[in-house]
Formats: sequence, C-alpha cells, structure tokens
Amino acid sequence: ESADLEARYGVKGPTIMAEENFNVSPGQFMPVVIMEDGKKKILSMKWGLVPSWAKDIKIGYRMINARSDTLLEKPMWKGLAKHNRALIPARGFYEWQVDELGEKQPYFIHPKDKMVFSFAGLYSVWNDVEGHPLYTFTIITADANKDMNGIHDRMPIILAREDEDRWLNPELNDDKDIVEFLHPSAEGMLTLYPVSKDVNIPANNTPTLLDLIKTK
Repeated sequence: ESADLEARYGVKGPTIMAEENFNVSPGQFMPVVIMEDGKKKILSMKWGLVPSWAKDIKIGYRMINARSDTLLEKPMWKGLAKHNRALIPARGFYEWQVDELGEKQPYFIHPKDKMVFSFAGLYSVWNDVEGHPLYTFTIITADANKDMNGIHDRMPIILAREDEDRWLNPELNDDKDIVEFLHPSAEGMLTLYPVSKDVNIPANNTPTLLDLIKTK
C-alpha cells in the first residue's frame, strides 16, 4: 500500500507504512500528502485538526471537517487554507442517510472508476511542551451535489486528479485561486449503495464493510 501511494502521488521515499483501512474514524492516523520544504511528502497524521495554538488536543475531535463556504472568512481556517493545504488519499467514504423516523442507514460512496482519489484537506502542526510535533488534518466539505443530496446535504471535496499538484502549490495563495477548488464533485462520477450498520463500530475494519446490502 505504501509503495502504491508513493507511485500514485509521485513521492520518492522513504515514506510511512500505510495499511489499508476500511473504517477510518476521527482520531485515527492516516497517510496525508503535503508539500514541505519544497518536496512532496506522505506523512502520518491524526484526523481532527489541532491548531498550533491549542491548549488541549481534544479540540481535534471537533475539527474533523472544515466548511468550504467559511474557509476564507474564519481566522481559524484562512491561514491554513493559504499555506497548509493537503491531499487526503482515499478509495471511498461513508455517509449516513437519516429517514423521517430518525433511522440511520450508512452508504458507501466511491468514484465509479474505483481508483484512489484525494479529498481536499488542511493540516496543522502542534507541539507538546517538550517540542514533539503532532501532525493533524481536516477534510473540507461543500454542499452536496445531485448524486449525494438524497443522502446528506454536505459532502467532502474530491479534487480532480489534474488539480492535486495545484492544490499543494505553495505559491497559490490568493483567495480567488483557492475558491476555484471549493466546489462539490461533478455529477455522475460517484457510485452510492447501502452497507451494513457495522460501520458504526470503529473496531470493525474488514473488507466486508463495503458489501452492498438489501434495505427495506
């Protein structure tokens, strides 16, 4: 998997070991692609952004997503959007549809081509009292497109492959340039189907979580 990511993103090792994860939960560490010191790198980062100024790293559990519509307005996000952009590799994601009775049904959503893609993300580096760094990330969301809006009103931003290097480019820091990326995926590129509610338990992590199930 690590070698696959190196090849996919054009990163020349050494890099982290990345094992396949079928049920990523906030607080877990995942491979994240960034540009640092002029080089593209794959680093292990914790999902749930902890700002460099945070007194308590538990704030990260409230920072798993950043809204595209306020990204360049809120001081919390604006500096990161200009200088700390990241690619979050994935093969798909889960979203929960809530019916009129409040029942939740998880769906697995992935590009029809089933290839590794990138969420648009931001990252931060927090240091403990001894100066040890903790890298964390958040995923940017936008209004759902027509593929998704029957399930949820928001969706993670999936970057077109040809836009990935531009998203990482440190010279791209004008608001108008960044806004160009902040839109939902083109309609018709995603496949969506219901899966087992076993995904609600973070300890469950097997390929069977991706299996299509029948619903009522």
